[in-house]
Amino acid sequence: MAISISDLPPKYQAQAVKKYMEQQARRGTVPSAAAVQDPEKVNKYRNTPTTRVTASGAVIKFASQKEARRYDFLIEREQRGEIQDLRLQVDFTLQEAYTDTEGRRVRAIRYRADFTYYEGDPAEKVVEDVKSRATRTKDYAMKKKLLKDRLGIDITEV
Repeated sequence: MAISISDLPPKYQAQAVKKYMEQQARRGTVPSAAAVQDPEKVNKYRNTPTTRVTASGAVIKFASQKEARRYDFLIEREQRGEIQDLRLQVDFTLQEAYTDTEGRRVRAIRYRADFTYYEGDPAEKVVEDVKSRATRTKDYAMKKKLLKDRLGIDITEV
């Protein structure tokens, strides 16, 4: 029974790759790039998860460095009084769950915004999402349209 190197914990992946490379060096052969998998898992969108610690000591995890930088900027704006009620990872239900005519359960369609806050003199709700070219997927585009159609909310992409 063979084990895939990707099934191992990172520590043992590195150990297995090192041992394999030593065996190939003794044999005098150079392994191909496809033969050796990178022990470090690469994220789908090449992002680097990042954390921030709040003044109260809470740790907030962000999916990317870009999102964490945007959070830092919005916190500064909130402290200056330019925006109010900053919230992270707010869910919007675009379509409720239901049971179809054949008795199968269909899950609800939800959109999770990176940030929401109120801005301006007549406080207007702002919904923000940190996006790169790779994360502007078809699912995201569909949910963006549904949010505008069903709830009348525009998403501000950063």
